Amino acid sequence: MATFPLQIVTPDGGFYDGEAERLLVRTTEGNVCILPRHSPYVAALGIGEAAVVIDGQRRRAACAGGMLAVTQNGVRLVATTFEWADSIDLERARLAKERAEAALKNAAEAAETARAEAKLRRALTRIAVAGAK
Repeated sequence: MATFPLQIVTPDGGFYDGEAERLLVRTTEGNVCILPRHSPYVAALGIGEAAVVIDGQRRRAACAGGMLAVTQNGVRLVATTFEWADSIDLERARLAKERAEAALKNAAEAAETARAEAKLRRALTRIAVAGAK
């Protein structure tokens, strides 16, 4: 099967650097699927599930924020956070969800509400990805 070079980078450093057959990721405008020979493309990443097909195996991940760039030389995903499903601490994600819900209830200003909603979306994404390992 055809592949393309994929680099996934987070603030902690290189996360993945190798060949991939497919990348499905959530952008701020919706989901996008990158296949070999995709046209050049740049998008801001949203909060959601990502899936990468490597050697015929589909790996799920939680991804939040960053940029996606597709060029003739490959694909680079620079994410604020990127966690494979099998690396997610489900209990920690559930606690983060509870804290975000409490912060949302107590938010007094629009900025506080927006931060709490983003935290809640990240926690719910992590729970959904980890729960369906």
